[in-house]
Amino acid sequence: MIPGASGLAARAVRTAAATLLCAAAASQVSAQPTPEDVARAFRLEVMPALQVSAGDQARYGGLALQALADAGVGLLGSQYVLLVDRNARVQAALLYWLPAAGPPVYVGASSVSTGKVGQFDHFETPTGVFAHSLANPDFRALGTKNANGILGYGAKGMRIYDFGWQQANRGWGNSGASTMCLQMHATDPVLLEPKLGTPQSKGCIRIPATLNRLLDSYGLLDADYELAADLISRPWVLLRDRTPVPGAGRYLIIVDTKREDRPDWAAPGRAVAK
Repeated sequence: MIPGASGLAARAVRTAAATLLCAAAASQVSAQPTPEDVARAFRLEVMPALQVSAGDQARYGGLALQALADAGVGLLGSQYVLLVDRNARVQAALLYWLPAAGPPVYVGASSVSTGKVGQFDHFETPTGVFAHSLANPDFRALGTKNANGILGYGAKGMRIYDFGWQQANRGWGNSGASTMCLQMHATDPVLLEPKLGTPQSKGCIRIPATLNRLLDSYGLLDADYELAADLISRPWVLLRDRTPVPGAGRYLIIVDTKREDRPDWAAPGRAVAK
């Protein structure tokens, strides 16, 4: 045997092992979904996916930053936010990636339904910045129908995002302020999902089941939940087979642009009378 050959062989094995570990680590990092990956998934999976004009993409991104500033929220790093325009002529949710430096990056948009005023027990969906935290734990739909035969939270297993008790204007009587539980959730896939794009809810935000799944599977608003999973234990509501994104967010932003005309990209065929 050549002197020192065994030592050389051992070093070669260690070097090869280290190379494999580095490659595996690099593979894991590269496998983490990027904003481009999420935008691609949005286009492929979310229905309806609204084709928001470039001008409005920039406009709503600016509104998101302004709302956060007005609420005194300083972002500690790059993250996703979901912005909802409750205007009756828009009724849309727009997902953004807010980088630590640079303008907001538009990811995708879809139709929603917010509060339908004029009926008893229906609130005007409140505006503002709402944190998604463990203080108001999420839960999942049981898939049971209510007294009206409707799957109020959508199909079994759909995620209900809970933003806690909030002040909102009543949509009936003297329209004064009162408290309501602000939630964002899927809805009856047959009876109510086709009505997305128009005000229909009691004040909560109804979203398509496909958008619900996208937010859920990538943990796009789950910063606090993922932190708990890392430091304490996995909250039961988190999917076991999820693919968490770097830069998960924790804010829902609701605005009212008070637009007087329905934009061409908002809920085709569902124009709202002026």
